[in-house]
Amino acid sequence: MQFSLTSEQQMLADSVHRFVREHHRFDQWHAQAIAGHAFHEANWQHMADMGWLGLGIAPEHGGIGATPVETMLLMDAFGRGLVREPYVSSCVLAARLLADADHDRTPALLEGIAAGTVRLAVALAEPEGRFSLQHVGTTAQRTGGTYTLQGRKSWVPDARSAQWLLVPARTSGAVADRAGISLFLVPADAPGLHMEHYRGADHSHASRLFLSDLSLPASALLGAPGQALALLERAVDHAIAARLAEACGAMDAVQAMTLDYIKTRKQFGVAIGNFQALQHRMVDMAIACEEARSMLNHATDSLALSTAARRRAVSAAKARVGQCALFVGHEAIQLHGGIGTSDELVVSHYLKRLVMIDLAFGNSDYHLSRVADSISAAPTAEPATALHLELGVA
Repeated sequence: MQFSLTSEQQMLADSVHRFVREHHRFDQWHAQAIAGHAFHEANWQHMADMGWLGLGIAPEHGGIGATPVETMLLMDAFGRGLVREPYVSSCVLAARLLADADHDRTPALLEGIAAGTVRLAVALAEPEGRFSLQHVGTTAQRTGGTYTLQGRKSWVPDARSAQWLLVPARTSGAVADRAGISLFLVPADAPGLHMEHYRGADHSHASRLFLSDLSLPASALLGAPGQALALLERAVDHAIAARLAEACGAMDAVQAMTLDYIKTRKQFGVAIGNFQALQHRMVDMAIACEEARSMLNHATDSLALSTAARRRAVSAAKARVGQCALFVGHEAIQLHGGIGTSDELVVSHYLKRLVMIDLAFGNSDYHLSRVADSISAAPTAEPATALHLELGVA
């Protein structure tokens, strides 16, 4: 499956690739990562000046109102340069939730995101929830005009640099019920909120949240009470598509550098790229990259479909791209040999990033089971070819 880009989309892709080449060289990236910086503020402001932070935000809120295709092009380039700026957390996931929820603060927050002055993080994961969005044990008890939040969130990407947090909490029902989940806008410095920051294997920054008697006014509620799950699922599907584009960019980059390496690395007096067995492995890597990109295109094109079709397409892509990404990353390490595992060589960092992307919003196994469940529940008259496409099989 191929997208045909417009001239404006091609200009966007070219400008982002140029920015990544100039401002995200590996030596710059490595120095910032070792120093513990979450991202570079000057680069973030440059993204805002170029309009990239407002790609998916409506023009009336200071954005461009672009389609998911533009976000895909941007994230593809970001993946090639291992860009660590909190784009998906703030400009895709949080921005989508704010746009879909009815709240008085929405216009100002979206304008701040587009301008680069406001960042948000979304607290989805809980210790016992694995990857399920509907597993919400954090509670929000209403008393008069206030809500009191209690609970924990185990993995909140980019919370350290956010001024606001979007926190799902249960206002009714049992822990795993679909109904009863509400969404709250929480200041990052709110009394009763404690954060523990840590770094992932790929040097990305995340936090654990502890909410103890966190008091919020009723105006902190986004959308209708108890009806937030559908909003979360739609926003997460957009975030998954963005992460898959990042994965495809990273896969293409690591595959290209591996090809260059086997053309120059010599053994027994000849370049190892002359060995037929290694040529076959490079072909397998190239096929995996193309297969992943086709699944990404299918998922991106499906974001405007009905809920069931969208969720199945996105889960199918998440499952298959994750499998392909880990295959390409591991092959790149093996073809580089022992040096491929060193911190000083960028190829090792691509594998770490691909592993973390696979885990984000549910790993391959989790989403493969979701696709299988959707197929078993689908009408028998549904064409088998469409299901095969979404599973990535012939």
